[in-house]
Order: sequence, then C-alpha cells, then structure tokens
Amino acid sequence: MASSSSNEKTRKFKRICVFCGSRAGYKSSFSEAALELGKELVERNIDLVYGGGSVGLMGLISKTVFNGGCHVLGVIPKALMSHEISGETIGEIKAVADMHQRKSEMAKHADAFIALPGGYGTMEELLEVITWSQLGVHEKPVGLLNVDGYYNSLIALFDKGVEEGFIHDSARQIVVMAHTAEELINKMEEYAPIHEKVAPRQSWELDKLLEPTSGGEPYKDLRS
Repeated sequence: MASSSSNEKTRKFKRICVFCGSRAGYKSSFSEAALELGKELVERNIDLVYGGGSVGLMGLISKTVFNGGCHVLGVIPKALMSHEISGETIGEIKAVADMHQRKSEMAKHADAFIALPGGYGTMEELLEVITWSQLGVHEKPVGLLNVDGYYNSLIALFDKGVEEGFIHDSARQIVVMAHTAEELINKMEEYAPIHEKVAPRQSWELDKLLEPTSGGEPYKDLRS
C-alpha cells in the first residue's frame, strides 16, 4: 500500500522513467522486481516512460503498467525496433533517430528516474542522468532498485570514487537506493538535492530537454 505524507515538500510523480534490460536475466527475482515496480506505479497512478521494448524486463513492466490502466510511453530508436520489439507494441511508441534522442526524450517526459537490473545500456542511461543531476541540468530524483544486490559492485565503485577524490561526498547522495519498489518511491518522494551543482540549469543547452522537440509535441497528461 502506497503511503501518504503531509509534508509539503513531498513530491508526487505523474511519470517515472524506468531504465531496465531488454533481457529478463537468469534470476526470477529480476522479473519479480519488474512486476512489483509496475504494480507500485499503477497503485500510485504513475505513468511509465521507458525504452520502448516489449521483451525482457522492459516488456514485463510496460505490460503491467499498461494493463493496470496507466499511460505507457516507449521511446525507441528506429534501428532497434526489430531487436527490442517482438509482436504487438505496448502503449504509445515514439520512434526516434538515435540513442541520444531516445535518452533526451525519456528525460524530458519524466519527473524521476528508476533503474532496474540491466546491461550496458541500462547502466549508461543511469550514469547519464546522475551526471546531469551533478552538473545541474535537472533536479529529478534518480532511484536504484538494487535487486538481490545486483548493483552492489557499481555502488562500491561510487564509494571508491568518493574515497579517491573523484566524486564529492554530497554528489554521492544523488543516487537514492532501496531493495523494494515501495521503499524506493517513498524515498524518492522525499528527495531534496543537497549536492553542489557545477552550473545552474539555465546555462545548459540541455535545458532543451524540457521543451518540445522537432519530432513532435511532448506527451501531455490527460488525466483530470
């Protein structure tokens, strides 16, 4: 059951972008986590933005959210459509030119980000939005669903970066981590940036992430 808070600073998300694998992985716990997160989004009436695939963890979470009555927006490069989409598409699919446009579109439409287990692409997407937060491009929460310790080694690398002087202590707090979907979203709702930004958002051309692109109008929330 989703919790509520009287704290005026508590965020309420309309759309969350989920990064995850186009494969399911070998452990059933990975698929179970994708289903759990999908159900948590539905329970909280949060729409899904994701990479557009219909297979692997992508397929599981998108079907769960779509079947639960929430909007699903998938953003996928045209070159990957035959690789990551098998059979019928799920929800609204937006085809884009390349990976750069995919990431900018997903970021533009989302209020927050969550990473489930995944491969190189998932980790690259995760690290980019962490970097954008550090730079001051956005202030959206970045959550890591650490299923069965999948991301333990990556978290240890972050800590090593702090220890060796490459990551500032406060910037290490950008990543919000939990082991369950409910706990993670609760933490993300309470997230407040405390790290020192490199530059204000208005100084970045990447601020255009929040504007309509030449490819079409941004997704509009049609709920009352």
